[in-house]
Amino acid sequence: MSVSHQPEPGQAARTVFFVSDGTGITAETFGHSVLTQFELRFRQIRLPFIDTLEKAHDAVRKINESFEADGRRPIVFSTLVKADLSLVVRQSKGMHMDLIQTFVEPLEQELGVKSSHTIGRSHNIADSDEYKGRIEAINFSLAHDDGQSHKNLADADVILVGVSRSGKTPTSLYLAMQYGIKAANYPLIPEDFERGKLPTGLIPHKDKIFGLSISPERLAEVRNERRPGSKYAAPENCRYEVNEAEKMMRREGIRWMSSTVKSIEEIAATILQEIKHENHIY
Repeated sequence: MSVSHQPEPGQAARTVFFVSDGTGITAETFGHSVLTQFELRFRQIRLPFIDTLEKAHDAVRKINESFEADGRRPIVFSTLVKADLSLVVRQSKGMHMDLIQTFVEPLEQELGVKSSHTIGRSHNIADSDEYKGRIEAINFSLAHDDGQSHKNLADADVILVGVSRSGKTPTSLYLAMQYGIKAANYPLIPEDFERGKLPTGLIPHKDKIFGLSISPERLAEVRNERRPGSKYAAPENCRYEVNEAEKMMRREGIRWMSSTVKSIEEIAATILQEIKHENHIY
């Protein structure tokens, strides 16, 4: 997910550091969520695995060098668990956003228990059922990408349909990686429109189908990047396929949405709401 935007004229990029004693994924995910609220350009620097005092002092040096070079405080998103490392980094010339102090410590008081203070705990799940479930879901989505297989569709949590290049594959993989959702996806092609029916293998599983559409103009742009000047990418062909796909989905009673101006996160959230997928308890 990009957090870079076109700055105002004459406006330089603001430097942002993501500092962590683990992979930095949590700091970066949180930081991105916050920074996307601002129409500015951010220069991002990742400092993962800051797990010793030596590395913490090195992080301080880099943050301070950025301050001297930019003439403005860099923004620092930190998920350092060890208090001594966090204390060192907080001495730097940055504007600090410490997720542990902001969220974990108040929760300790509210819950009446101490947190585990385990470094990188959220990603140290190689042996957990959740991790294995995600890997299984990714393998399932890859095996059922673009209509490659009709096997085991009964195991699918959702089956995405839509014209080619409407966003089915990235959405399927996002659902698998982020939520452990087994998502198959199938392209709707001219032969399906001529028959006026869904692909035969999907009919028994219609209750699991969710459709993605896209504006013909955007579809033509995307397809032209892949096959410039082809009939596949021609505006009139894109209009025909999109219109026929939407007619089929309405006729079959399939839930669907347009991916034209939606992020993958928004599409996934809508699909999760529609299929009533149960949230995990951590």
